[in-house]
Amino acid sequence: MDKFMKEVGVIVGHKDEDEDAVHPYEKLEKAKVLQDARIFHDSILVRDSPRKCCRILAQILYLQNDAKNPSSKLTRTEATDLFFAGTKLFVDVHDASLRRLVYLFIKEIQPLCDPSDVIIVTSCLTKDMTSDTGLYRANAIRVLVNIIDSAMLGSIERYIKQAIADNDLQVSNAALVSACHLFDQSTENATIVRRWIGEVQETLIKQSTRNKPGENSNYMIQANALRLLCQMKSHDRLGMAKLVQKFSGLAGGQGI
Repeated sequence: MDKFMKEVGVIVGHKDEDEDAVHPYEKLEKAKVLQDARIFHDSILVRDSPRKCCRILAQILYLQNDAKNPSSKLTRTEATDLFFAGTKLFVDVHDASLRRLVYLFIKEIQPLCDPSDVIIVTSCLTKDMTSDTGLYRANAIRVLVNIIDSAMLGSIERYIKQAIADNDLQVSNAALVSACHLFDQSTENATIVRRWIGEVQETLIKQSTRNKPGENSNYMIQANALRLLCQMKSHDRLGMAKLVQKFSGLAGGQGI
């Protein structure tokens, strides 16, 4: 909880100068926060007050993750109302910090909502998967994989395949990690993810052959790509042996 809210605080702009100090949200009243959240329905106020929207989203996330006060948890009705209000921010948000909190908000709130209601946000997330901004693409992928089912996965798999081979490291890494999660969700998803083996191998080879001193982020791509390949080959002993043999000689003869 503390670590989660510190990450939210970084986005909102709160300084954590004294860990023993009282948290500014400790005495929040849920009714007041829900009242303030009505601002999401006013596109003009949202555009003019992105900092205020950030603060309200951070307060909602705090209430939902406050283990000390179970009564602060959102009911299904409250979560659904907030979810629909929050989705309107996709249209009106051009502030990077607010956009990041919207992604986090949707990821945290959607499990409380009915699946049929959550589908409404998929078109916005799919649009962000083709954005020119790498941060938007990466976050959209992370959130989307928590919402879609196997039927919808088939319709967006080309975007995820493109993201796996993307030159932007954060986008590629987000796609690889999301693919690992999708693989474990269901056998139907696993069948679809196995079709991405070409892109995963291509990314692994590309990253392992261009490592330079200081490029530590490349190793994370390699680790997640190799993890996904191992998942794909988990029931194929011969395929696993070939996988080890193929990639053990990369990266200047030192292996991965």
